[in-house]
Amino acid sequence: MTSVASEIDAQTRLGEVYVTSLIRSQLRLALGVLLALALTLGALPLLFHLFPAIGRFEVLGIPAPWLLLTVVASSEIIGLGWLYVRQAERNEENFSDLLEGR
Repeated sequence: MTSVASEIDAQTRLGEVYVTSLIRSQLRLALGVLLALALTLGALPLLFHLFPAIGRFEVLGIPAPWLLLTVVASSEIIGLGWLYVRQAERNEENFSDLLEGR
């Protein structure tokens, strides 16, 4: 019985399937994170257009759009980045477990 690692090393069709599977799972994750970011941050201009009163609203003297575009957006980007790295590492760990036969 050949191992998954040897299939990949020998560049067999089965090994190619394993590697392609890892690449696709990483791509799916990246596209999901990108979609979440695009839907939330991309919706902000529409929100500002539909509700112009947001532009006149202030919190501690700071206009609400500035707060949304700095504090909220940067927090979301950091959170999604953390989630992406965590999930990508999980995908790679699962692949590594497959290689080691666990």
